[in-house]
Amino acid sequence: MGPLQGVRVIEIAGIGPGPFCAMMLSDMGAEVLRIDRADAVGARGERDPRFEALNRGRRSIAVDLKSPDAVRALLRLVEKADVLIEGFRPGVMERLGLGPADCASVNPRLVYGRMTGWGQEGPLAQAAGHDLNYIALTGVLHSIGRPGQAPVPPLNLVGDFGGGSLYLAFGIACALWESQRSGRGQVVDAAIVDGASSLATFLHGALARGGWTERRGENLLDGGRPWYDSYETADGGYVSLGPIEPRFYQQFLERVGLAGEDLPAQNDPAGWPRLRERFAALFRTRTRAQWCELLEGTDACFAPVLSPLEAPAHAHNKARGSFVDVAGVVQPAPAPRFERTRPEVASGAPWAGQHTIEALADWGFPAADIDALIARGAAVQRGPEPAASRLEGTR
Repeated sequence: MGPLQGVRVIEIAGIGPGPFCAMMLSDMGAEVLRIDRADAVGARGERDPRFEALNRGRRSIAVDLKSPDAVRALLRLVEKADVLIEGFRPGVMERLGLGPADCASVNPRLVYGRMTGWGQEGPLAQAAGHDLNYIALTGVLHSIGRPGQAPVPPLNLVGDFGGGSLYLAFGIACALWESQRSGRGQVVDAAIVDGASSLATFLHGALARGGWTERRGENLLDGGRPWYDSYETADGGYVSLGPIEPRFYQQFLERVGLAGEDLPAQNDPAGWPRLRERFAALFRTRTRAQWCELLEGTDACFAPVLSPLEAPAHAHNKARGSFVDVAGVVQPAPAPRFERTRPEVASGAPWAGQHTIEALADWGFPAADIDALIARGAAVQRGPEPAASRLEGTR
């Protein structure tokens, strides 16, 4: 049972960083109840939830938050919750009657987690945006890419998930701990621009001391060093090389047969073009598998560049159980790990509204109240799963 067993979380359904945060809390043992929109139930083109990995591990109820009955029902759920997560633009929850003050009036201990790109205030707070825009504003995007080329989007890992979800989850954990002492909840304002900036703390320190340049691809960790980069192999694969420390670099040279060559010194910038050319030619002489046989597991700081489909099959990942099968879909296992309170995936992702009756009953709603909510359209219980022909993007 995970370390958050007993914690009850209400997740107002959203996209990206909010669901990932809720997934993390569920993986750690929290009971997460996802509040989906009523019109999401049976919507045309809805996707098979088996492949919506971010939504794993919780039940779903579907409500119409434009209905006063649904809002009152949600506040009844809030009374019994420890955490609420929402990811709307600032002010939306307040207009629905579900803002922090509304929720605190029924549950003063509630931790209210707010996930946005720009934050709850500031000149851009009401503007639309996506991961790329947020990390662009922080200086992070500027720092990723090759010399003389445009910045490279690092998927949405740095913004949505790194600067957003992880910081929201950390903030919620901190607020839960504090509430045990104070007896009071509070708002957690998790903005992706704040989190992504925080992730780049080391970069600002390095810039200040002159140990980093703003020019892309010319620094220690951005591919500017020939011994910290990826190289193509004879079979079209790639390997990563990163022996920063002199003793590791020396071991790399010895293992690949370059120790006896007249090469430029490791930290001589004038010799880096020549080193890069030599390393590139070297790695093209063997396949990725052959380089793995020679270097993997040594102090040469080496690893093959695996695709997302290859990674679960690697011996190290298999030994650690780093990937799990959930409802027939292989995906990353819960992280981090704990000595006693083992986290686990509680279930696959739900269909919208799949558990409306069941979950409301478990959270203390009498059957008559549930029937009334459904009769008035304030809540929707999903019927049988749709035929496969109605699903979009199922794989």
